[in-house]
Amino acid sequence: MPEGAAAGGALPSLRETIARHGLDARKSLGQHFLLDEALCRRIAALAGDLAGRQVLEVGPGPGGLTRALLASPAAAVTAVELDRRAVAALAELEAAHPGRLRVIEADALAIDLVGLLPAPRKIIANLPYNVATPLLVGWLRGAAALEGMALMFQQEVAERICAAPDTEAYGRLAVLAQWRCRCDLLLRLPPGAFSPPPKVWSAVVGFVPHAEDPGPALFRSMERLTAAAFGQRRKMLRGALKSLGDAEGLLAAAGIEGQRRAETLGIAEFDRLARALLARQG
Repeated sequence: MPEGAAAGGALPSLRETIARHGLDARKSLGQHFLLDEALCRRIAALAGDLAGRQVLEVGPGPGGLTRALLASPAAAVTAVELDRRAVAALAELEAAHPGRLRVIEADALAIDLVGLLPAPRKIIANLPYNVATPLLVGWLRGAAALEGMALMFQQEVAERICAAPDTEAYGRLAVLAQWRCRCDLLLRLPPGAFSPPPKVWSAVVGFVPHAEDPGPALFRSMERLTAAAFGQRRKMLRGALKSLGDAEGLLAAAGIEGQRRAETLGIAEFDRLARALLARQG
């Protein structure tokens, strides 16, 4: 039993764990800890059936959501944590769940998800604010290997992910996310749910990958396309896409009028453009 663990195998409370390991949330790591056990259980439940699933959690901190995931029928939980203090704090939890919890000290942006977890895989996490978007884009790139995700973001980011065309929030993130997954805003959480309270609300988004996998080449094409289209969103597409070369020919190949702006295009129209761009490169 790790030093300081309670007698009889009982785990200390999350607040005790934080105090014992000096685990104050650090802004530099984008940390805001979720300590409400009922909320943690609710988030775990929002991820759908976990029976037999391999679950990846990123940024577990003191382990509130981790405990809820271990209380589920998940086959095993792999927690990836960059903060060495949190890794030490999670050792007690790891010892209490031999074979079901694996804690890895690593940068989640650098891990090989497929090599780390066998299928079927789900990702469930209260993401560190400062790396949430690059983590999501990386997972969308490899979404074919996932059964689903339930991820917590700042509410503004969650709304951008789920935004519809012709709205202010609709942009590159919405297109990439909705092109690869069905995206649903599942739960909003007030600042007071966290310690320390952030300045903004947070929200959990559910992702279910679409059956068709576009493959890495088409995904790269979509990334290039959306970066250009939304990089100058006030411009008409014939101007915004000039950096890709022969914008008029590209738009004609996809059957899209050059005077339209990026935020007016639906996901299917972006798909046509990305395929036309890839075909031209080929």
